[in-house]
Amino acid sequence: MYILLAILLLAILIVVHEFGHFMAARLMKIDVREFSVGFGPKLLGWKSRKHETVFSVRAIPLGGYCSFYGEDDTKGTAKDDPRNFANHNIWKRMFVILMGPVMNFVLAFVVAVGFYWCAGNVVPTEKEEYDPFISQVLAGSAADRAGLKGGDVVSEINGENMLDGTMETLLNTISGWKEGDDPLRMTVQRGEETMELNVTPQWNEEAGKMQIGVYINGYRRTEVKPVGFFEGFGCAWNLCVTEGGAILRALKNLVTTGEGLDQTAGPVGIVSMVSESVREYGITAFIELLIMISINLGLVNLLPIPGLDGSRLVFGLIELIRGKRVPPEKEAVVHLVGMVFLFGVMIFFTFRDVMRLFQ
Repeated sequence: MYILLAILLLAILIVVHEFGHFMAARLMKIDVREFSVGFGPKLLGWKSRKHETVFSVRAIPLGGYCSFYGEDDTKGTAKDDPRNFANHNIWKRMFVILMGPVMNFVLAFVVAVGFYWCAGNVVPTEKEEYDPFISQVLAGSAADRAGLKGGDVVSEINGENMLDGTMETLLNTISGWKEGDDPLRMTVQRGEETMELNVTPQWNEEAGKMQIGVYINGYRRTEVKPVGFFEGFGCAWNLCVTEGGAILRALKNLVTTGEGLDQTAGPVGIVSMVSESVREYGITAFIELLIMISINLGLVNLLPIPGLDGSRLVFGLIELIRGKRVPPEKEAVVHLVGMVFLFGVMIFFTFRDVMRLFQ
């Protein structure tokens, strides 16, 4: 079920993207040859009598396309066809190309607005409160010997609550231990597991107090506040801008330093990540990932990489500057080479994602 939800998420993003191209073409009175959901063998299809557009659903639901007459015609055989995409006004063509990524941004914003209206906004509590957790355990320390690990939450010590909104209670309880006292009986939460561990603090001469050999950090407590009608737009805008900025920084680091290349995934990896997140965190994760990946898809498509919308917009700008377009056959060759490259990259990441599943 979670895998199907992940595939549904990708299908929604791609269909909305291609629908942006489709509706813009309809608005500009540009003929669409085929609108397809998915790749590969056709499962079902029908043809519009009015516009002669073929609508199809194909076997592999990890993609889709909106194709135009004469698009990527490397031999120029369709140059005299009045339906040829290249024969339309440059501004109309650029508008049609741009509306794919724009629809991804619109989808992310609309979903975010609805999410805030329904679920509210998570904000820090008015009173500054923290829930402490162990961020790091020093090797060979008392905590290490007792079995504590980074990420553990100490909820109780000797029956006393440690989650009272402060970090001092936990720190003072540990440092207040004296020689001859029984070991500290800690109730520890590790994920969904609860366990009890006995830890005997040791005197740290440099610090001048009893310690167990851990670094302690704290989660800031939050609360959910209802969001008003207009406030929802502001919250959604801030979220989309934040996500977009993070994605752009990640893309910059990926291109300039290669940082994050090991975390990059293809369709299989994305489906795996989404299904795991939805299984663990539910519908909230589904919505958050839909927003993030939709923005990601829109931004990536605007990159000037042959075969993507960004490259087609670059050719449009060149045409505006020169006053005449690059020969359609040459432009088609560039996009065709780009598509082959992109499919090769997708196959590489898909192979790597599949291998990771078996590790």
